[in-house]
Amino acid sequence: MKEHPVFARFYEWTAPKMAPVEEPLRREMLGGLRGRVLEVGAGTGLNFALYGEGTEVIAAEPEPNMARRAMPRAADAPVPVTMVRSVAESLPFADGSFDAVVLSLVMCSVADPRAAAAEARRVVRPGGEVRIFEHVRSQNPRHARWQRWMTVPWRRVSGGCHLDRDTAATIENAGFDVRVRRVPVGPPSPARPHIVGVARPR
Repeated sequence: MKEHPVFARFYEWTAPKMAPVEEPLRREMLGGLRGRVLEVGAGTGLNFALYGEGTEVIAAEPEPNMARRAMPRAADAPVPVTMVRSVAESLPFADGSFDAVVLSLVMCSVADPRAAAAEARRVVRPGGEVRIFEHVRSQNPRHARWQRWMTVPWRRVSGGCHLDRDTAATIENAGFDVRVRRVPVGPPSPARPHIVGVARPR
């Protein structure tokens, strides 16, 4: 996997500025989770402090610069957090081995979103769930065209992030019932709107 040291620094720099609008949605996404949880593409670990009592978190992050910044947050988290290096498309875990999977601002940058969604479906147990907080393609045609046009230059400077993915549809097509709501996050940007919600395996 290509490393993104500049983007990792930029992401860490912007995190405090985005926290007032993102953190309530992150809390909503994680609310009520219990049991063994896999966070795919944990980035710099911004969710770690928000997990509630009764969870054990396995955090998969392939990019070493992001993972290095996540390690102190893993150590300080209120619940056990174990970091592993793994890509979303090939998770090193047994079928049905997690009570929940968390997809948080990761599906935009995976190389193969369909494979990543299929892996989430594989590792979550029957009756489990996937929690989602992602930015997605707009339903406004004009904004969606802007996102499509901006994606090529955007991904070059943002760790491979795609602006125009229909992540809810991708997850649904992997065998989930998806229940999400759309929310604007932050100032006007091609990286909005976002979805937050839950998907349950069919």
